[in-house]
Amino acid sequence: MALEHAILVSLSEKSATGYDLARRFDASIGHFWRATHQQIYKVLARMDENGWVETEAVKRNGRLDKKTYVITEAGRNELLHWTREPSASEVTRSDFTVKLRGFADAEAIKVDTLRRRAEHVATLAAYEDSEQRFYPHPEQLTGAELGAYLALRGGILFQRNDIAWCDEILARLSSEEH
Repeated sequence: MALEHAILVSLSEKSATGYDLARRFDASIGHFWRATHQQIYKVLARMDENGWVETEAVKRNGRLDKKTYVITEAGRNELLHWTREPSASEVTRSDFTVKLRGFADAEAIKVDTLRRRAEHVATLAAYEDSEQRFYPHPEQLTGAELGAYLALRGGILFQRNDIAWCDEILARLSSEEH
């Protein structure tokens, strides 16, 4: 996937300024597709040149106009074309897994595992809070809302799995100490 497609998905949900789009990435899409604010602005300019988005200038009292990005018909067609292509297999890169494989320092692995577990617990809590607030009746969802919900469910299941993995690592490390 290219960053362009992640931006098209976001803009298909709601038009946004570059700043608002970057904040939206930080709050949602960024959990599974990372991009800096600088990358987003650079790609938005390229997407504008390609005709996938257009800008609407909003006048502001005494300040520079605010540019809002809107997905175009060409952008919707690109999103549809991209959606119909098979997704590539994803390769996981994990420093932690390589450290675990090397197992050079069991205590360092334990400390890192505890830290990672705490991060996963916090992320899971945030995801479950979003699920409760935004999707109280998931059985009624259709279309883009269903897709967003299912993406969130994937995140919840990944976090639960990672917590279970951390628990397994910690249990095995504890049994090695005795």
